[in-house]
Amino acid sequence: MALQIWDYAEVGYKEIKSSALLQQTLQDNGFTMEAGIAGMPTAFVATYGSGKPVIAILAEFDALPGISQTNDAERKSAGKDAGHACGHHLFGVASVASGIAIRKMMAEKKLTGTIKVFGCPAEEGGSGKVYLVREGFFKDVDVAIHWHPGNSNEVTMTSALANVSAKFRFYGLSSHAAASPEKGRSALDGVEAMNNMVNMMREHIPQETRIHYVITNGGKAPNVIPEFAEVYYYVRHPKRDQAQSIFNRVVNAAKGAALGTDTKMEYEIIGGTHDLLLNKTLAAIMQKNLERTGGVMYTDAELDFGKKIQAGFADAIPSLQNAAVIAPLKTESNAGGGSTDVGDVSYALPTVGLQTATWVPGTPAHSWQAVACGGTEIGTKGMMVAAKTMALTAIDLFQHAELLQKAKEEFNAAKGTYQYKALLGDRKPALNYRD
Repeated sequence: MALQIWDYAEVGYKEIKSSALLQQTLQDNGFTMEAGIAGMPTAFVATYGSGKPVIAILAEFDALPGISQTNDAERKSAGKDAGHACGHHLFGVASVASGIAIRKMMAEKKLTGTIKVFGCPAEEGGSGKVYLVREGFFKDVDVAIHWHPGNSNEVTMTSALANVSAKFRFYGLSSHAAASPEKGRSALDGVEAMNNMVNMMREHIPQETRIHYVITNGGKAPNVIPEFAEVYYYVRHPKRDQAQSIFNRVVNAAKGAALGTDTKMEYEIIGGTHDLLLNKTLAAIMQKNLERTGGVMYTDAELDFGKKIQAGFADAIPSLQNAAVIAPLKTESNAGGGSTDVGDVSYALPTVGLQTATWVPGTPAHSWQAVACGGTEIGTKGMMVAAKTMALTAIDLFQHAELLQKAKEEFNAAKGTYQYKALLGDRKPALNYRD
């Protein structure tokens, strides 16, 4: 299934075949299905059992645009518009496998409670889980369990960066760039002026901030003054209020750019995600089960593949044997370099996650090497480590009510008086944000 979804390589909110395959598999294994939830056609929640506790497993399945790759150990495009460079084809299938295993164990052990598998589309910039949280789909859930593909095996004790993203659209006047430039107003000038101001702003913002952009439309021909141009921005910071504040300064830069270039500007919030609220109680349980499951062992052929993959790395090359190692549980948490809409789930209920070695050690996410590894048994081996660890963790929570209570107490203390509010406001899902 994972390799099938790897081949589909469907981007956010367009994961029609990927979502359908996961849904059908869950239904075939005794789950009831509610599809198209929270205004997202590819989102779903599959349910088995009844009563408390209610444990959720999160599943993702969207690919990234512009990173096509075969499962070869050298750069070779598969001729597609997208690829699973973040391993969400593994993510979704492991979560479904975990849900099915939990259902079987619940029946065998006659455990009471409910298991839910949430199909979460468009994690890559579309903030799918935010809408599930905002619309109350987690209000009766006690714990959420998730995972992510990676190049090592460890329980997540690193937070995520809060993120606000938007598309800024500039409108000008087209004209002949040589014969009558005075009659034109370049929308691309507006985009470039905005980018220039934001890049100067980098000197005067907290150093933990990350701002990145791509020009998604800059005109079509040099001799035609562009009447429309668009730039897509991400603004990230470990603290959600700082991310919002810095984003507001980016908006002001866009307004100034429009004023200075005599163009018009509008922007659309595309996504917004919280930082990740960690739970040490749940992490300790998951750590025990990850150690029980063990890491990934490579065959001789896979070791040879891994050496070829690592040959293209720019940084120091770690040992391939590290894929078999389980990292010790971190005692101190800090902010990571990425963002995830799991952050919003973590502010709604106690949440725990891990990453496993689905890529050879040293492989960066969002790279062609990650796509290649994810299309082989190297990826699926790591996927099953995650599936087993999540299943064992859920069963522990079903059997030990005191662990659930302790996790909830820690969650309430960490959240404090904060009242959740989605960073993307009240907008509907940006179903066409990849168009």
